[in-house]
Amino acid sequence: MTFVIGTGRSGSTALSRILNSHPDVLSLNEYLASVGDVAFPEGQVSGPEFWETLYRPTPYFASMIRSGVLMPEFLYTRRPGRYRAEADGIPALSLMVLPHLTDDPDGLLDDIRAAVVGWPERAAAAHHEALFELLGERFGRTAVVERSGYSTGWAPGLLSAFPYAKFVHLFRDGPDCALSMSRHPGYRTITLMREIRERTGVDSFSELTEEQVRSLPPDLAPLLGDTFDAALVRDRELPLRRFGDLWSELVVQGTQFIDGLPAGQRMTLAYEGLLDTPREELARLAAFVGVEPSPQWLDSACAQLDDSRRGSALKQLSAAELQDLRDSCAAGTEALVGCGVGHRG
Repeated sequence: MTFVIGTGRSGSTALSRILNSHPDVLSLNEYLASVGDVAFPEGQVSGPEFWETLYRPTPYFASMIRSGVLMPEFLYTRRPGRYRAEADGIPALSLMVLPHLTDDPDGLLDDIRAAVVGWPERAAAAHHEALFELLGERFGRTAVVERSGYSTGWAPGLLSAFPYAKFVHLFRDGPDCALSMSRHPGYRTITLMREIRERTGVDSFSELTEEQVRSLPPDLAPLLGDTFDAALVRDRELPLRRFGDLWSELVVQGTQFIDGLPAGQRMTLAYEGLLDTPREELARLAAFVGVEPSPQWLDSACAQLDDSRRGSALKQLSAAELQDLRDSCAAGTEALVGCGVGHRG
């Protein structure tokens, strides 16, 4: 089992597609982002209880969809099946995970339910392992690779749940990644939610009091509702520096975690390195995951990489904007350079 952790907006979705094209890899696209922390409760968990964590719609994604704030990662909304966000919601597994694996996500979800509800009580990690094994057998895959954006914060908990797992830290040039974040509805929403926590001083939205909600400005408070005006996310002016700060925070998290792992459990992968020498980097990744990098797979994988967005910050920002963004990315850049995998500039 391998987890690809990183900031997101770093070629990670393309990497999931590339891994999915390998005949031996079960590519779990945005699995952690979909099921979240609720799928890792403490103690013993019954089969029906575990099924609920897979089925229950992810609240913040459901709110975004109902409000018309759609992320490109929401695969199910492109080819809707029997579930609707406006009704009971789109099941957590159905939104991004299952459409990545099959053209019939509803049928696969039914099959998963039929199996999972009969499972015995056991730790949540054992349920996840059993689910991965079930899907691996279904698709004839032997290696599991989970990849979610914005995932560095989950890494310590994943290592605790799966101490044998391997981890790949995927990262991209700071200014380019931060600029991409600033234009992505998901990261714009994340940044606004971070502002709510900063203003109220809470660690979790479940801690918010009615008084704290009332204290929020009118362009933030509605984001906590079941629906909100999409313009609050789409049109608000957000300084690029805030996305540089976010990139730095996540990269520092990722490098510190990876540095603490034994050599055999860790790998770093730079998006720019993947573009520069794709065959070599993908072969290295395949060996780390435990599958063969066949020439046919490498040919197909290389064709899926697009380097047109490399250097976007340099091309699109003024000198002053670029320098300000580089300054906000400095902590993350230094962290990468300090562990020997980053580049200055």
